[in-house]
Amino acid sequence: MDYSIIQIALVFIVTFIAAIDQFSFLESLYQPIVMGPAIGAILGDVQTGLIVGATYQLMTIGNMPVGGAQPPNAVIGGIMATVFAVIAGLPPTAAVAAAIPFALLGQYGVTLLFTAMSPVMTKADDYAHSADPAGIRKINYFAMAILGLIFGVVVLMFFFAGAAFGEQLVAAIPQWIMDGLSAAGGMMKFVGFAILLKVMMSRNLWGFYFAGFAGAIIISANEKLSGPALLLIALIGFAIAFWDYQIQTKFKTAQVTQNVEGEEDGI
Repeated sequence: MDYSIIQIALVFIVTFIAAIDQFSFLESLYQPIVMGPAIGAILGDVQTGLIVGATYQLMTIGNMPVGGAQPPNAVIGGIMATVFAVIAGLPPTAAVAAAIPFALLGQYGVTLLFTAMSPVMTKADDYAHSADPAGIRKINYFAMAILGLIFGVVVLMFFFAGAAFGEQLVAAIPQWIMDGLSAAGGMMKFVGFAILLKVMMSRNLWGFYFAGFAGAIIISANEKLSGPALLLIALIGFAIAFWDYQIQTKFKTAQVTQNVEGEEDGI
C-alpha cells in the first residue's frame, strides 16, 4: 500500500510532537490512546488506530519510570503498533506485541539522550548563576529537538520498511507465531493493570474496584448501553472520585480551621 509524501510528513510531525510532549509539553498527547487514532487517521484507518491505541494503553497503564529504571517507550510503541496494524494488517494484540522491541529501542534513545545531556547541565547551572534564562531555553529547545528528531527518524525508518515489506512479512510468519504474538499482546493489558493495582494497593479502594467490574457487567448486558459502556463507567468513576475529593477537602479544611482556632484560644 502506497502512502503520499504528505502522510509520511504528518507521521513524522506527529511523532516529533509526541516525543517532546512525553517530557516537556502537556504530557498527555503522547499516550497511545491519543496517538493511535491520530496515526490511524493519517494512514486512513481511524478505527484500527483507536483499537490498537486502547490496547496498548491498557498495557502501559501501570508503567512508570522509577529512578534509572525506564519502561518501554510508549511513544514509539504505540505509534509502531498502529503502523503494524494498519500497514501490515496485524491483529491489534499481535501488533502490540510486535511493537515492544521498537518501544525498547525508543527507550534506549531516551536513555542515550539523557546521558549525553548530563554534562550540559553544568552549562545550564552557569546560565542560572548569571541570570541568563535565554541560555537555559536554548538548552531545553535543543534537547527537545534532538529527542523529537530521534523518534521521528526511528518511526519513519520502520514506517518505510513496513510499507514496503509489511505484507510479505506477515505472509512469511508462521501461523503459530502469529497466534503466540496475539496471546502475548492479549496478556499484556492484564499485566499493566496488575502493575497499577500493585502501586495503588489500598483496602479502602477494593470496594470501588469490584463495584467497577459489577457495573461493567450490568451496563454491558443492556444492548442499548453496551456501545458507550466504557464512557459511562468512566463518568461514574469520575463522579465518585470527584465526590471523594470534595469530602476529603472539607475534612482537611475543617481540621486546619480547628487547629488554628485551638492555637488562638491557647494564645
